[in-house]
Amino acid sequence: MSGPAIGELIERAATRLRTAGVTKPRREAHRLWAWMNRTTPSQVYFGRDRGADAELAQAFEDAVARRAAGEPLAYLLGSTGFRRLELRCDRRALIPRPESEGLVDLALARVRQGRAVDLGTGTGCLALALAQEGAFSEVVATDLSEDALALARENAALTGLSIRLVRSDLGVGLAGEQFDLVVSNPPYISEPEYAVLDDSVKAWEPAMALVSGPDGLAVTRRMLDEAHSLVLSGGWLVMELDSSRSAIVAECAGRAGWTEIDVHDDLFGRPRYLTARQGLAE
Repeated sequence: MSGPAIGELIERAATRLRTAGVTKPRREAHRLWAWMNRTTPSQVYFGRDRGADAELAQAFEDAVARRAAGEPLAYLLGSTGFRRLELRCDRRALIPRPESEGLVDLALARVRQGRAVDLGTGTGCLALALAQEGAFSEVVATDLSEDALALARENAALTGLSIRLVRSDLGVGLAGEQFDLVVSNPPYISEPEYAVLDDSVKAWEPAMALVSGPDGLAVTRRMLDEAHSLVLSGGWLVMELDSSRSAIVAECAGRAGWTEIDVHDDLFGRPRYLTARQGLAE
């Protein structure tokens, strides 16, 4: 049974998404329809005059309603891209952001071999990117959330990449182990900021992956202190920051005894990453 033309269906969806405040409604409508048809947005566009299957049209409208109600597109699609990877994505972990891809570049520019660990891995995006693009003998990924670890395990299986998953509060569960590289995208939103955070994030993504104490620095301070026992002499710590607190984090890193401390901008020109080294300062 044939329903309305695909183009008409997508335009109605775009109007609904625009009314709901979605910033790129037509693009998202095309992506949703393409995903449901296992095709590409460009193929959808060139086939827009064809009639849509009635059942599929109803399923599409249901998905549009969920998006209009605020559910993130990545959760609706069930996956998201990260560097060269396509990763499963759902409410068990934070959605990987494009900004985090730059962290991998900074890490690999410093260390490509030996052992690496990702603290608070979530979907596994950082650990899996390092396993794919580096030449590490082992990549370890930790998370305190069993749900997040299960998702990272699924992504490791989907990508065919080998990482060792450990349930741990940061590096607590890795006592006695040392690494050439430690990476992390830790929680860095303060409790007052979280209280007024947009519902598109707050209502969907796990709070434990976002909130870091009254000033947003609780986890960061812990990591700067505790990572010393994890990093070999000459090894590196590379972590993501809240851009508004980058200078404070750099000061904290200096007080914690790290050397060669630098703050780097993300692709939007915001101070987003910290790199710091264990020892070797003159």
